[in-house]
Amino acid sequence: MQLIDPKRLAKLMVIQDISQRELAKAAGWKSHSYLGRLLRGEVRTLDLEPAIRIAMTLGVGTDDLFLARAPGALPNKKKAPKPVRGKKVAP
Repeated sequence: MQLIDPKRLAKLMVIQDISQRELAKAAGWKSHSYLGRLLRGEVRTLDLEPAIRIAMTLGVGTDDLFLARAPGALPNKKKAPKPVRGKKVAP
């Protein structure tokens, strides 16, 4: 799953009066450090189970906070240019 907007997650935490430690524990994590990285935008992805637990704890649907990702999708990875017929493409 991919977090849509870290600011929205943070806002919901403030509204619900839930700390990073509490939400991380609800997600099933031993530490709150990964949640902190999500909130700062340093990482954007997480597994399905923690995403569901976070959404349930905050009382929203998972699609309000997260996007499903295709299993083989690699974000921000540039594809090699396609060669033009009869011409060689420099690496």
